[in-house]
Formats: sequence, structure tokens, C-alpha cells
Amino acid sequence: MRGYEINFDGLVGLTHHYAGLSFGNEASTQHQNSLSNPKLAAKQGLLKMKTLADLGYPQAVLPPQERPHVPTLRRLGFSGSDENVLAQAMREAPRLLSSLSSASSMWTANAATVSPSADSADGRVHFTAANLNNKFHRAIEAPTTSALLRAIFRDESYFVHHEALPQVALLGDEGAANHNRLGGDYARRGVQVFVYGQHHSGTEAGPQRYPARQTREASEAIARLHQLDPAYTVFVQQNPAVIDQGVFHNDVIAVSNQQVLFHHQHAFLHQAQALDEIRRKMARIEQELVSIEVPENRVSVEDAVTTYLFNSQILTRENGRMTIVVPEETRGHRGVWNYLSEMAASGGPIDDIQVFDLRESMRNGGGPACLRLRVALNDEERQAVNPQVMMTDALFDTLNQWVDRYYRDRLSAGDLADPQLLREGREALDALTSILGLGAVYEFQR
Repeated sequence: MRGYEINFDGLVGLTHHYAGLSFGNEASTQHQNSLSNPKLAAKQGLLKMKTLADLGYPQAVLPPQERPHVPTLRRLGFSGSDENVLAQAMREAPRLLSSLSSASSMWTANAATVSPSADSADGRVHFTAANLNNKFHRAIEAPTTSALLRAIFRDESYFVHHEALPQVALLGDEGAANHNRLGGDYARRGVQVFVYGQHHSGTEAGPQRYPARQTREASEAIARLHQLDPAYTVFVQQNPAVIDQGVFHNDVIAVSNQQVLFHHQHAFLHQAQALDEIRRKMARIEQELVSIEVPENRVSVEDAVTTYLFNSQILTRENGRMTIVVPEETRGHRGVWNYLSEMAASGGPIDDIQVFDLRESMRNGGGPACLRLRVALNDEERQAVNPQVMMTDALFDTLNQWVDRYYRDRLSAGDLADPQLLREGREALDALTSILGLGAVYEFQR
């Protein structure tokens, strides 16, 4: 049975703005209080999806979440009509209103961890929504994320949905941004690699400057929930020194596809031992790890963070060769672009480069890999996915018209209390759930 990797890209929400909410994400901090362009952000994301779909890669859409999130504001003591809640929050706690208006769900690499059926003991695809408890503005996403995933992957004979882990620091989980899967065909067993920043029960030191958002305890819990075989599962600690340099997720310093692991020299703690364990476990599935290690003297950690070289996508073409999808910022950095060009010409597995302008997302700290959730499926499972979320010419046109109708081309933090923005958002999401055939997934629809 043939396997596929479908990329589910997040559609940027109507309240996309620059608030600097993500401590440890240096791009987010640097662009705090800048004016944003939600319409442009959404169209940049849609163009990336459509271009990759046109190149033959299975591509789908994940909708944004409702923001501002009035139900949470009410839980925090703001009262009256929705308009009064927004006005009171802006007057008394504008930073809180900004947090509860974040469009961060666009970065669907943090939506969930996904394990293919070939790796799970019950032969089903497992999803665990990420609790994202390190940042308040993201910690409220999990219930809607779960509802959206259930609306897309509905058939319980193929798909299993787990609720997010408990909201405690011990079990901090940031989803697929700290998860890699290595192997051959997407429909066959692979080796799952969970990357964590802190082991609360261990002895290795964690980062000192910035928080470790993923714990080993959370990764181990997900592996148990997904019924993974320990013989094909690896837990690796991210290098705490690079977390303190702004590598807030593993996908800022490493990315994988099938047998290829593209990573920085300083990506992992005890890197040689980690790679050796991955090699041994891949040998059990008759696959050989291809480690493409980028040395510090070619691309520094600082340059990797600035350009998001590793926050890229590696995609397999029909001929078995691979394409790397990178942000425009890599082309603007001579050293990084020289490295990429040499790699593509070296005769290795990655021989093609696709560059995308994702400036609106990048300025908030999210590159190509942040914007997508990878889901590996076989033929039967792919047929069971809600077909209305798959990118086509017709859906691309419809969603661009939808963006033109509802999105603003300029947004600042001061606009978040505008009751018209809330009404526009709800009307837009109501229309979107109809376009994508999702049903009532948002609280305001129930």
C-alpha cells in the first residue's frame, strides 16, 4: 500500500499582529508593536500551499482559531456584552487582550504530534493535541485544535484523537515542532525521534536564559498514548546552549524527511551518541540514516536563527529526489545561500530549492516548517480524510476571495478592541467552516 505525507498548513487568522508574546523567540520579540498586514500574511501562506500542491505534493488547509477569545476573557472576570468585554480588557489589561487575540495557531507544527498507523500497535493514526503550556496565548488552543482535527480526520476506524496532556510544567508539549520521523516509504514503519529541552527527572542541565518548552516526560507520555514500540523510538535532548541562543523548538535547528536528517552541528546534546542510536534503530527497518550536518563554521547558530535555514520543509518528489522549501531570508544571507546552493549541487538527496516570501509570518518567528503539520497516511487513510480541506485550484480561488472579503491589510494592537473586528472574525470563520465542510467547531457556533 502506498504512503503519502500530507502537509496541513495553517491559514493565518484575521487578528495576526506583532505583540512580542513569545519569550525565547527572538524574531517575535524584535518586531513587537510593528504594524501587521493580516491579508498579506494569509495570501502568502495560501500561495505557498498552492505552489506546493501544483508541484504534486499533497497539501491541505487547517483553519485559524477564533480571536479575540471572548470566553477566556469572561473566565478572567471581564463581563457584560462582548463589546464591553473587549473595551474593559483594552482599558484594564491590554497585554492580556493581545495574548487572547494572537493568531499563533497558524503555526500548525505546534498543533499536535502525529504518529502514523505503521508505527502504532493498533494500526491507526494517532493525534495528540499539544498543550502549549509554556505560553498563555497558545495554551488556550488545544480544545479548538482537537475539534478541528476531529472534523478533518473523522473515521475512528483509522484515526485516534487524544486530548492534550495536563497543563503542568512537567508535561510541557509543543507538538510536532519537536518530533521527527525517519524511515523509508511513508506507509511503512519508521523511527520516531522525540526531541525535548528539559528532563525533570533527569540529571542533564537545561537552558539558563530561555525556557525549555518540551519535556521528556511529555514526549514519553505521547509515545505511550500512541502505542509506539520502544525498539523504534528515540528520545534526544536538544542542546540547551542553542535554546539559549533562540532555538525555541527543534524545528529551528533540525528537520527530517524519510531517511534524511538535516541538522546543525550543535543541534543535540551528546549529538554523536544520539545519531548513533537513530542509526541502530533505523537499521532494524532496513534503512540507513543520511545525516546532513551543517558545521558552525559554515552557518552559525545565530545565522540559522536569523534566516530559519532549518525551519524548512524537505519534500520527496516522484523520482525519489528531494526539494527543500526555505524562506526568502535564506537567499538574502550570502553564507547561508552559498551553503544551500552547494548542498543542492553536491549530488546528495536534496537537489532542489524552493524559496517563499513568508515575511509576515517570519517577523513573528515562524518559517515554512512552523506553518505545516505533517501527516503520513496510506491510501485507505487518505481517502478517509475530509476532502474539502485539500488544496485545489477551486479551493485556492475560493479562499483568496474569502480573504479579500474579510481580512484587513493593516492591524495594530489598538485595533483589537474594535467590536467590528470580532464580528468580522466570527462571520469569516462561519463561512470558512462551510467552505471546508467542518461543521460547528467554534464555541460561538454552538
